[in-house]
Amino acid sequence: MIKNVLFATAIAMVAFASPAKAQDNVSGTVSADVVNQYIWRGQDLGDVSLQPTMGLSYKGLSLTGWGNVGLSDKDDTKEFDITAAYTIGMFHAGITDYWFNTPIDKYFSYAAHNTSHVFEGNIGYDFGKFSLNAYTNFAGNDGLNKDGKRAYSSYLEANVPFALGGYKWNATIGAVPYATSFYAKANGFAVTNVSLRATKDIRVSDSFSIPIFAGITANPSTEKAYLIFGFTLRP
Repeated sequence: MIKNVLFATAIAMVAFASPAKAQDNVSGTVSADVVNQYIWRGQDLGDVSLQPTMGLSYKGLSLTGWGNVGLSDKDDTKEFDITAAYTIGMFHAGITDYWFNTPIDKYFSYAAHNTSHVFEGNIGYDFGKFSLNAYTNFAGNDGLNKDGKRAYSSYLEANVPFALGGYKWNATIGAVPYATSFYAKANGFAVTNVSLRATKDIRVSDSFSIPIFAGITANPSTEKAYLIFGFTLRP
């Protein structure tokens, strides 16, 4: 079933991108982040990393590919994610197929108990001054709960963007609502991500600028903290 869903998604992408008339209304994106550490929802997944993005969107529908590869340590996480999403007004919903190179370094392995894919559904609403998002794994290589059963691992996050001192800022707090081995040391409700990030565009020419960002992320659950720096390359 999952293979059929992915195939149908790929066909739909080609269908709306191919006709000349549709292309006039399709927008695309290509970019790449370079970061000193790969921190995801408060979890340390690697050191210096390259994170490319490419995507297409059309009338609220979007299909995006995102990846990660370690530059300083060959054993760091390798990742390839595909997200299909729909936005209407301030509300959005989507499905992400995460693929990691562990425990199985084969992308096209979808067997129920023999896969490195994780399938996650998400919903969110942007209230303007802040946004709320909820994420839940529903298939694939999910974590286990205290009883050793599929945890349907979930993550809740609130973001508050603001401007201060000539920089764009974003404050984040994220939590895991119940026990799962998918998130480190989440033996019940656990706050895993408390972050503050600042971004500023460095203008190189009249038509080209490089956003740079720095931030602090703390994970109260694991008692770890990280200082993050990076920049984004985009046309």
